[in-house]
Amino acid sequence: MRLWSLSEAAAQVGGEVLGDGAVVPSSLSMDTRTLQAGACFVALRAERDGHAFAAQAVEQGAKALLVDHPLDIDCPQWVVPDTLAALQRWGQARLAAVRPRAVFGVTGSVGKTSTKELLAAALGAWKTPGNRNNTLGLPEALATLPEGLDAAVLEMGMSTPGEIRRLTEIAPLDFGLITMVGTAHAENFAKGQEGIAEAKGELVAGLVRGGVWGHLASDAWCRWIAAQPWAGHAEALPVGEGQAYGWEEARSLGAAGESFRMRTPQGAFPVRIQLPGEHQVRNAALAAAIAIHAGYDPQRVAAGLGAVVPEPGRGRLHAIPGGGCLLDETYNASPDSILACARALLQLPGGEAVAVLGSMRELGPEASRIHRETGAALKALGLARLWAFGEFAGAYADGFGLRAVAFPDFEALRDDAAGLSAIPPGTRILVKGSRYWRAERAADWLLTH
Repeated sequence: MRLWSLSEAAAQVGGEVLGDGAVVPSSLSMDTRTLQAGACFVALRAERDGHAFAAQAVEQGAKALLVDHPLDIDCPQWVVPDTLAALQRWGQARLAAVRPRAVFGVTGSVGKTSTKELLAAALGAWKTPGNRNNTLGLPEALATLPEGLDAAVLEMGMSTPGEIRRLTEIAPLDFGLITMVGTAHAENFAKGQEGIAEAKGELVAGLVRGGVWGHLASDAWCRWIAAQPWAGHAEALPVGEGQAYGWEEARSLGAAGESFRMRTPQGAFPVRIQLPGEHQVRNAALAAAIAIHAGYDPQRVAAGLGAVVPEPGRGRLHAIPGGGCLLDETYNASPDSILACARALLQLPGGEAVAVLGSMRELGPEASRIHRETGAALKALGLARLWAFGEFAGAYADGFGLRAVAFPDFEALRDDAAGLSAIPPGTRILVKGSRYWRAERAADWLLTH
């Protein structure tokens, strides 16, 4: 692929290049901890000033710098008034210059990363790497978008109103998916779930005229989005019971994943995925529906869906001694995702089903109630025991009732005799929590001990 030199990028965005403008960065980086040799280091002014790390970036192999003033460093520098604005414009201009035939966007309160992976595999498409789904990560990825792509799949996340609108300004979409409108980040929305729906609906508003977006037919808030005047320029594609696109005969394959039949206007076909849980069937069906509606071959779609394997923290399954298993869902947590993963756990072989949960974040004044209700719902599903930690661990335990224990932090969960060491052999364990509580530490401890 041919990427832009520093001078070519500056010609698109503006600013002045000092030094060798023929340098071609292989990637962009805003963090010296993950910077790869050959990158352009973008010095952002945030909680810490990225300019203070520019020399370290060059020592680690950065071959160019994007800065807002010249630095006394022997390295080509692109000087702009505002490095964030330049970063976003760079990604926007690169996408416009080498735009694939079809650009897909994925958002949702639950499951957007898994659905992005499934959709990209179904299409054989380029995808935003990792979780680069915000107003920094998305343009960072797009700035080195390859030429000649048939399709690109972009994950779009948000925690406040207007973020997805900005992302669709950077990357206008031909097709979109909203996996679900849930309660994540509720504390940032004065209008509650309607406000969250409006923010997710910014993806629909950002579709090109005549664009198509898919959603679960059962999601009342997605139906609400479809009825809004600002969504009228795009076609809504409901997926589910009673619709032209849907799934049927879903069956758990235990640790091997799930199988189902995908129903389309062109006929039905079998799909087998390696991701465990009925929620992954829904994600795969959404991906298949929008891919086939966009003109992709059903057999190619099915093969792509079947090739996706769980990523760390997002449904990866580990066998543990005594015939048990650990379902690693530690990347993040919301009430909807916790219950979906608990249902997946109950389909797996092993002893009693238990959960180790870090507290959830950004739930606003209703956080205690939501944690209690989540604990009660886990008990009602059939989980046998609950280990909870973090600021709302007590609310989780109150909702769950007997056989739930609460700890203020991970260290207490790890060190107390009633903590992680009390989980019996052969158990099926779900480990999940918000990013803040780093529940992966619990998963690592359990797999080690």
